[in-house]
Formats: sequence, structure tokens, C-alpha cells
Amino acid sequence: MTQQKSIEVEGKTTKEAIGLALKKLKVSKDQVKIQILSEENKGLFGMNGNKLAKVKVTLKPDNSEQTS
Repeated sequence: MTQQKSIEVEGKTTKEAIGLALKKLKVSKDQVKIQILSEENKGLFGMNGNKLAKVKVTLKPDNSEQTS
């Protein structure tokens, strides 16, 4: 049984968190499964920063054994 590689990342927005996770794993968006654990919570008057977004990014099973 193979274990899937996954990481949890926080960012100011879900888009930023996903981008950071993809950079860390060095893969493209179509090679992973993305799960949003929590979305950012904007502060008063729409200002960013109250609560960070958190995502879990997991490599799809066929990526580790894929040959081109």
C-alpha cells in the first residue's frame, strides 16, 4: 500500500494557500486533489488578515509512478 503525499498550507486567501502548496510540492494544479479546510475571514471593511485560509493538497496516486 502506497501512502499519498499531502501537505497543509495557510495563506491570506485560498488562492494564495493553493499556490504555496503547489510550489512546495513542485507540481501543477491538475496533479493534485485540493481540499479547503478553512477560508480566510476578512476583517472590518473587507480588510485582509483576521483569519488565514487553510488548504490540504494531496498528490494524485498516478503522479509518483508516471513516466513520459
